[in-house]
Amino acid sequence: MIIIKSQAEIKKIAAACRITAEIIEKLKTFVGAGVSTADMESFADSEIRRKNALPAFKGYRGYPASVCVSINDQVVHGIPSRTVKLRNGDIVSIDLGVVLDGFYGDAAVTLPVGDISDEASRLIKTTENAFYAGMEKAVIGNRVSDISYAIQEHVESKGFSVVRAFVGHGIGRSLHEEPQVPNFGKPGHGPRLKTGMTMAVEPMVNAGGPDVRILDDGWTAVTADGSLSAHYEHTVVITGNGAEILTKI
Repeated sequence: MIIIKSQAEIKKIAAACRITAEIIEKLKTFVGAGVSTADMESFADSEIRRKNALPAFKGYRGYPASVCVSINDQVVHGIPSRTVKLRNGDIVSIDLGVVLDGFYGDAAVTLPVGDISDEASRLIKTTENAFYAGMEKAVIGNRVSDISYAIQEHVESKGFSVVRAFVGHGIGRSLHEEPQVPNFGKPGHGPRLKTGMTMAVEPMVNAGGPDVRILDDGWTAVTADGSLSAHYEHTVVITGNGAEILTKI
């Protein structure tokens, strides 16, 4: 069931989203060669709690950390580690969720570490632009798959592929609610978009094929062919003027 949010609920989601966005902005300053992903985890966890919020991911279905940090061919759900350090030329995806007063915010971004390849740079830009292509279709009366199709069309027009194993989702009092928001599919399908729907829309884009596999840790998803992957996500609310991004400074 899709839960339409009241204005009061949207304000509470927005408050969680502001914290999410602020911490991601601060995490961007951590990104550099030699930084361990555990350092990013420690900072994120302490910042969330300093703002009287809680990490949305830690303990969720057993996930052990407060932030997901995924490097190069890691698509999503990379577990921070003291032994994993960023290197010049890497790309790193930061995925963060926050819960405040019972409401959730969720966002992700992929960043360069120093000098990266032209392909990596194009991949990051394409993934971000795919999100905004989807947002152009996030208007009242359209269907969820109109967003999905716009994302897929943009990604494939640039020669990349969309991950199908993971999708976006509704969000509110739970981290994952209905509807699912795939990043692929034919237009004109799925629920109609209505005022007050809140969703986390999150293109995950591979430089090679769309297939993924899960590592032995049970969480980290990597590209099946070893190609680079990028991730871009915002929590949005459908309004009479289109989609409003809540996880943006």
